[in-house]
Amino acid sequence: MTHQPKRFLKPAARQDGDQLAGQIRGRGRERAGGRAAFRPPADRGPGQDLGSDARTAAEEARGHALVEPAAGTHLRVDPSTVLRTWRHHRVQPWRAETFKFSTDPELVAKVTDAVGLYPAPPENAIVLCVDEKSQIQALDRTQKMQPGFPERRTHDYVRHGTSTLFVALEVATEKVTAACKPRHRHQEFVAFLKQVARAYPDQELHLVMDNYAAHKRVEVRDWLQNNPRIHVHFTPTSGSWLNLVEVWFGIIEKQAIHRGTFGSVRDLNTRIRTFIDGWNDRCHSFIWTKTTDEIPQKSKP
Repeated sequence: MTHQPKRFLKPAARQDGDQLAGQIRGRGRERAGGRAAFRPPADRGPGQDLGSDARTAAEEARGHALVEPAAGTHLRVDPSTVLRTWRHHRVQPWRAETFKFSTDPELVAKVTDAVGLYPAPPENAIVLCVDEKSQIQALDRTQKMQPGFPERRTHDYVRHGTSTLFVALEVATEKVTAACKPRHRHQEFVAFLKQVARAYPDQELHLVMDNYAAHKRVEVRDWLQNNPRIHVHFTPTSGSWLNLVEVWFGIIEKQAIHRGTFGSVRDLNTRIRTFIDGWNDRCHSFIWTKTTDEIPQKSKP
């Protein structure tokens, strides 16, 4: 008689409930009320027997269960068991976040100093968020995106060079003063500060900047001392996300750079300049919602 796998046994080959319970595959399962119930281990999380963390083990289990729900060549579990395991250990492998704690001893003071300018700028003064987006690549892809087709582009490309975008974002109006430069040094930064000063020749300026080394060079400090109407407010260490211009960098990346194909650095700079000109025609102010009291609490480990 030819042996048949258990999943192909005919109803005539019936066995009692105890024998069937012993044949149920999967660790930690038992018969309860006619169904296979899951009993998770009490002393360890999923994946420890496999040398994996909980996320990796959960993804592996889910993958095997979906590919071979009847047998499962590796972990031998079905999708319902995997889902119950995830719920029991509160594992959600589809979620991923990043975070960074600031270790700046002057965290509260710097948050109050910088972020406090957004809702309540000094009278008769202009608040500008200043930063640079460096190493923007001019990538020339073999196949560009085409209208009428799904978003897709070739993996191979020619890299023609990079550009650095210096930006000063006016908090009250979101108007942008910008410059594209080939390098990212204190010389370029001082030249950009001079451009900003020319764009606002008579007003008192308050600049919000991060702690990048080029911002604190002696040449930069000397230039600021010779221009007393310009005041600098530094964000905390590892707190550059408090600079409102980072929001604008995300917008230009998504809308003008990420999907682009550029035959040269000049083409890249032209696209950036075109986007900025259009932005200044339609810009509107951002609304900062977090108070200076809430931010330090979120920044603590």
